[in-house]
Amino acid sequence: MSQPKAIFRRFTSDVQSIAWPTKFTFPFYYEPHPLTILAAEELQQELNTHPLIAPLFDTNNSDRLPCGKMFGVLVVKNKEGEIGYLAGFSGKLGSHTDLEGFVPLIFDLWNEDGFFAKEGIEVKAINAINAKIEQLESDRIYIKAKDLLKQQIAEEKIAIEQKKAELKVLKNERKAIRKEQENILSAEDFQTLNDDLVRQSLRDKYELRVLTEYWQEQINTSKDITTRIEEELNFLKEERKNKSNGLQQKLFAAYKFLNYKGEEQSLLDIFAKTVVQQPPAAAGDCAAPKLLQYAYEHQYTPIAMGEFWWGESPKSEIRKHQHFYPACRGKCEPILGHMLEGLEVDDNPLLINPALNRPIDVIYEDDYFAVVNKPEDFLSVPGIYILDSVYERMKLRYPEATGPLIVHRLDMATSGILIIAKDKDSHKALQSQFIKKSLEKRYVAILDGIIAEDEGIIELPLRIDFDDRPRQMVCYEYGKYAKTRWEVIERKDGKTKVYFYPITGRTHQLRMHASHPEGLNTPIVGDDLYGTKAERLYLHAERITLRHPKTFEEITFQVKEKF
Repeated sequence: MSQPKAIFRRFTSDVQSIAWPTKFTFPFYYEPHPLTILAAEELQQELNTHPLIAPLFDTNNSDRLPCGKMFGVLVVKNKEGEIGYLAGFSGKLGSHTDLEGFVPLIFDLWNEDGFFAKEGIEVKAINAINAKIEQLESDRIYIKAKDLLKQQIAEEKIAIEQKKAELKVLKNERKAIRKEQENILSAEDFQTLNDDLVRQSLRDKYELRVLTEYWQEQINTSKDITTRIEEELNFLKEERKNKSNGLQQKLFAAYKFLNYKGEEQSLLDIFAKTVVQQPPAAAGDCAAPKLLQYAYEHQYTPIAMGEFWWGESPKSEIRKHQHFYPACRGKCEPILGHMLEGLEVDDNPLLINPALNRPIDVIYEDDYFAVVNKPEDFLSVPGIYILDSVYERMKLRYPEATGPLIVHRLDMATSGILIIAKDKDSHKALQSQFIKKSLEKRYVAILDGIIAEDEGIIELPLRIDFDDRPRQMVCYEYGKYAKTRWEVIERKDGKTKVYFYPITGRTHQLRMHASHPEGLNTPIVGDDLYGTKAERLYLHAERITLRHPKTFEEITFQVKEKF
């Protein structure tokens, strides 16, 4: 009989020669430590053959998961000073919430001593309300009355419209008779005719009123039945909402997280300090909090951590199989902010200005506008943590300039042409060309793979991922229309150099359209959000054609890429 797999996993490879990190991983932007990479590789070997997990990601299995899953490894030191690692996954794996060898849920709602067992009275009350709502909504008389009401409203509309059309014809006939007989009949005979026509008009109005009242009576009879039941349904739904909200608040208060100092805070305490105030759905069920919680509860010292995607990418997001990803900001940043207190963590690289003391080349300027070549890893406008930007540099260069200066933006990681307006009128004239899409832009990029086709068009609507800013996601319901034309320049050393012609200008449009499975399915080299980090993002705004804001002359500017 095989032994149960321990949650504290010892490395199967020799790790004695690998130096430990001096600080713990900053979870929102990191290069995985060699120990983290080794732990992930060992876990991935297990995932390939695990009898319960492997089938969930097998494309030949009809019961596989609809998309992949985020897994995490936490390198730790136990009380005996031995190094090992913990493994975990976000949320559930199919129907599994707790698997042997993986860290468990922080807060198991459903076990016999769990939250819902303790709140049994409230749960039963909500279940009773649900049962009553289901009973009312499936009531035969209610369903029949609803269907009849719908039918009666439609029939009333047709009947009234037909009657009005009929009366309109009669009215026109009477009008024609009046006009025809006015100069033929004597005054007395014409008055008699007119009186008769008036009586006909009154009769028609009476018939329309009778018809309207008939249908209203029919409709009101059906409405009486549906309204009575719907009022009860609305009351029950409001009661359910209030009870559910109360139960959720209790749940959030009971869902507690430790930090390195041994302090404990609930979800309510943690998110009360944020702008959103309330915890989002599934907060605390991601791999990173689960791993840290288990480590603290069992006196393991955290050394390094990493999370990787396993399996197919979701349709909306970009997740590459086996790639490492940072913790999500929407759900995890407040929680991990608490859980890492007391632990010495790597500095946040987003606080470091990579553009410090780097010059900006101005490739053209006149009295109205300027064109600059923005270096890679340089902000277009001031950020949350770093003020240094093209905007701040241009304010210093052109102290007499008026207006917003920046006409459009480039991602911090993207290099290339950026337009600067020196006055409000020029800014308005230039920005109008971006809004109306009357100018032409061309980017150069190197993609991390070979593209078979020579050219094409990508149309994928985009919106912000609210749980993981600034990442974007494809969303056909709420996303903004985004269109990119592309063509191959060359293929070399397993990479493809391309031109991108963005028809629209959405955030991260070219990066998303390159990497998404429904786009080119090949990320731009160095894309740390949608691909793999390198020394830089290989994306450059190489050429732009626009009209001069004052003379309206068409001008083209071009700056060759440095890759």
